[in-house]
Amino acid sequence: MRHNKKFNHLGRQRGHRKAMLANMATSLILHKRIETTVAKAKALKIYVEPIITKSKEDTTHSRRIAFGYLRDKAATAELFRTVAPAIAGRPGGYTRILKTGFRLGDAADMCIIELVDFNATYKEGATVAAPAAAEKPKTRRSRSKKAATDGESEAVVVEKKPTAKKTAAPKVSGSKAAAQRTAGAKRG
Repeated sequence: MRHNKKFNHLGRQRGHRKAMLANMATSLILHKRIETTVAKAKALKIYVEPIITKSKEDTTHSRRIAFGYLRDKAATAELFRTVAPAIAGRPGGYTRILKTGFRLGDAADMCIIELVDFNATYKEGATVAAPAAAEKPKTRRSRSKKAATDGESEAVVVEKKPTAKKTAAPKVSGSKAAAQRTAGAKRG
């Protein structure tokens, strides 16, 4: 029986689960946002938040503990250089889970997990970006001619080359056609 065992095993054995969570935590710290399933995001939140709390105190001991969990030098350095100063005043709750719907292949509940202080949209006083409709529409055509003329429009002239007419062989009717076919078969 599994009485009072609340940790989600995620359908993996202990070593696989720990390696997966370490890789996901490394990706979260390096990229500040990752997309995953809701179950993995909740497990990652439990895994990564104590590490971020440890990073508030920049000592050799806390760096070694963080490296023991993350298993990546670059992620540990990023954690202590950029993430820790940004979350210094926050007492907890360093990550946010935003549900995005269901995965197409297996209908798994998907979400985005991100570090709270690194999303400009949710920060106080952040300006909303201008809508994309105000920009010029994108096209697949080359703009090299427009760049050369500095915005002046040019009429494109397409020259048509005269095509040679194909002359068809005169139609041969009846027995003559059959004789020509048999003659051609004998030659080849």
